[in-house]
Amino acid sequence: MKILDRYILKSFLTTFTSVFVILLLIFILQTVWLFIAELAGKDLDFVLIVKFLLFKMPSLVPLVLPLSVLLASIMTFGSLAENYEFAAMKSAGISLQRSMRGLTFFIILLSFCAFFFANNVIPYAEYKFINFRRSIAQMKPAMAIAEGQFSDVGLYNIKVEKKSGPNGNFLTGVTIHKKVNDYDGSKNVIKAKTGELVSSENSNILQLILRDGFYYEDIIPKKYEDRNKMPFAKSSFKRYVINIDLTKLKSADSDEDLVKDTDKMLNIKELLITIDSLNTDYQKDVTSIADNSFVRNGLAFNASKPADESKKFKQNILSNYSVQEQANLLRVASSSITSYNFSVESYKNELFGKTENINEHWIAVYDKLVIAFACLLMFFIGAPLGAIIRKGGLGLPIVFAVTIFILFHFINTFGKKVAQENEITPFMGCWLSSMVLLPLAILLTYRATNDIGLINLDNITVPIQKLFQKILPTKSEEN
Repeated sequence: MKILDRYILKSFLTTFTSVFVILLLIFILQTVWLFIAELAGKDLDFVLIVKFLLFKMPSLVPLVLPLSVLLASIMTFGSLAENYEFAAMKSAGISLQRSMRGLTFFIILLSFCAFFFANNVIPYAEYKFINFRRSIAQMKPAMAIAEGQFSDVGLYNIKVEKKSGPNGNFLTGVTIHKKVNDYDGSKNVIKAKTGELVSSENSNILQLILRDGFYYEDIIPKKYEDRNKMPFAKSSFKRYVINIDLTKLKSADSDEDLVKDTDKMLNIKELLITIDSLNTDYQKDVTSIADNSFVRNGLAFNASKPADESKKFKQNILSNYSVQEQANLLRVASSSITSYNFSVESYKNELFGKTENINEHWIAVYDKLVIAFACLLMFFIGAPLGAIIRKGGLGLPIVFAVTIFILFHFINTFGKKVAQENEITPFMGCWLSSMVLLPLAILLTYRATNDIGLINLDNITVPIQKLFQKILPTKSEEN
């Protein structure tokens, strides 16, 4: 490696390391803010909080790394241009392409490392992160319940007046709302003077032992007019035990995606195997739903029937029945159509959910490739842009870098969301941001290598000047 390549690489690495660390700290603070409800007031020691953040940090790299490459490229090449070092290189016969060559090899290597990191480290860290959150709930089950407010714990809403004990396991003034049926809105309310949380690290079940309380249960009368009376049943107890599945704890899995989005914990090989299984199950479900619909609703027909026999169905069948019987038949038919439409809508939602799950796995596959390509793309945007604007430091480069990255991140998020809903293919959804910014990278590289500014104002001002010269007469013509 020549002296020039070492000098540019050293300048880039110094800036890149500083920017990466600063941005990572910023995103870590954002993570702390997102999970503040789980970390604050839960009696967690410093070691547990550090482990919590360490397991979450790898998932922040896909956001931090491309932005760091972009900002470091703009700052490095902007500083070289601002200090007339590029002018000295050009006077020595060294072009911009030659000065970028050594750093390009480093960015390619960084892209391969980013792919390896996204394919191996991030899935493992995501798996450890989810299980660590669950283990926290097992070791400190009281963290799932906060004092003086209702906390969602599975099917229960639990409120306690006070927690005590070394791990906050002993509860005082317990109020529990349990929703029993979604369709009738009935609820059970449990009130107890004291309670105790009991759990084991080897079990996913959390026991809530209540003492000295009452159990209130809504009763739904069969007659609709009696429902306004709001009847309920009341019973007392000395000891009552509730078993809660820890996998449904809000503190252990506060995001709905954590349970179902196992695609985040798989590498590409495992994702492709899972996608194949999901596609097979999907095709089986489609075939099964189609067969059930034909059998259930009598839609199957025999295409080999003679034509004269099919004419029998063209006559008015209702004419063979009385008016009362016709009304009953039409009522039954209307009810059957309503039931069939409901079944079709249910099947549609079921298949749509399975399609979303398949698309999420494809998105996870392409995401691992996009992060590698994004590093290369951001470099070929940032390096020529820095050479064009000729500004280093943290002023104008940050404005350009943040603007470009926000555009990239917005298009990427929008594309994946649309792809997840099966509006476009997952490939197009994940690569849409790169396709949009790739022409910008080519344009900036072309203009920088040909010493053309970012915006050529002559292309705008010269036609306007010519237009005014034609419209307004000159002084010599007036004389």
